[in-house]
Amino acid sequence: MERICVLGLGYVGLPTAAMLATHGHDVLGVDVSRQVLDRLHDGEVHIHEAGLRSLVRAALKSGHLRVAEEPGPADAFIVAVPTPFVRHEQAGARDEPQAAPVADLSFVISAAEAIVPHLQPGNLVILESTVPPRTTEDVVVPILHRSGVRDLLVAHCPERVLPGRILAELVGNGRVIGGIDRRSAEAARALYASFVEGEMLLTDATTAELVKLMENTYRDVNIALANEFALVAERVGVDVWEAIDLANRHPRVKMLRPGPGVGGHCIAVDPWFVVQAAPDLTPLIQAARRVNDGMPAHVVELVKQAMAGVERPVIACLGLTYKADVDDVRESPALKVLELLKAEGFEVLACDPHVRALPEAYGPLLPVSEVLPRADCAVILTDHAEFRTLTSDDFGLMRRPVVIDTRRALKARLAIPEAKHLVLGSG
Repeated sequence: MERICVLGLGYVGLPTAAMLATHGHDVLGVDVSRQVLDRLHDGEVHIHEAGLRSLVRAALKSGHLRVAEEPGPADAFIVAVPTPFVRHEQAGARDEPQAAPVADLSFVISAAEAIVPHLQPGNLVILESTVPPRTTEDVVVPILHRSGVRDLLVAHCPERVLPGRILAELVGNGRVIGGIDRRSAEAARALYASFVEGEMLLTDATTAELVKLMENTYRDVNIALANEFALVAERVGVDVWEAIDLANRHPRVKMLRPGPGVGGHCIAVDPWFVVQAAPDLTPLIQAARRVNDGMPAHVVELVKQAMAGVERPVIACLGLTYKADVDDVRESPALKVLELLKAEGFEVLACDPHVRALPEAYGPLLPVSEVLPRADCAVILTDHAEFRTLTSDDFGLMRRPVVIDTRRALKARLAIPEAKHLVLGSG
């Protein structure tokens, strides 16, 4: 497996391509975005991830990594393209507006079709994209067989990395490798063994697909439980953060943290792929999704209550990414809060030191030093390190020092007599 073709140079594909190239493989990285390819040709990366720029530059300089718009012949193909979801009304079934979202497999299908002309007997095709169960067997394999080549090795090996720690986890995390047969799984394991130090577990493709969905659905349901407890705590006058800390002292309890919702391409999306496979068997998963999707609206209600009676209040949204200290805004609940605040007629100032640009509809990105003096209310939506170190002196610059902390980023109450400091889940 000397020649590797990686389709999709996003959060998973680009680090994987660079890692393979720096471990002795000749890698062709493929992406349909001309902007992404142009940046890579200039030695730059479009993703903010610790160590990635240096790794990609080393791979490109060595000559072992090349990038292009179209795939070419290879010994192994790795498909790491996006799998977003679409709602039924977006797909055209407008008579079912409440139907659960379904996976958009168009990028996977396009990638599989693109490599068909290049397939040769003995080639290995690995699908890393997160997909609904049976996608590898029922969607990808039939497309590959259009090549007329039957001696193909096909496997599903879902990524299991966390933004902010991608390079370390690519190497150190265990991998679940599901083949359409044993030969395929073993071939995929042999390829990943060139850089993966974690345990590699072999299974079938459909099991591997479900395992990835189970991992993220577990976290989504756990967060939904924490969010429900936060809502209950507000009603009964309890600090949910203290309650969760105490409950987690039990040796068999590990509750996650509440917040303004759930984001990222995995936890907010993957549960819907399970629902798609068996909508009549997944009421708990669907309920958890509704709880987490409803949290941005609850945050907006807290803002409305805090700003009642204030004429034309200005709201500062601190943090727009879905988690701390990354630049990833995919499915971010913070953006939903911003949208809902604008829909309510509030003037909103957006601040995030990790985000380079946003669509024009969200307004300009401003530094925290500029938004606080103009704001009546600051809503902390992401607990970036830059926000965790803000002090009473910083918030004292506000027109009205009202702070709604949805992440409990501020560990101490504001030492400002007239300040109103609200924490999500604290009664």
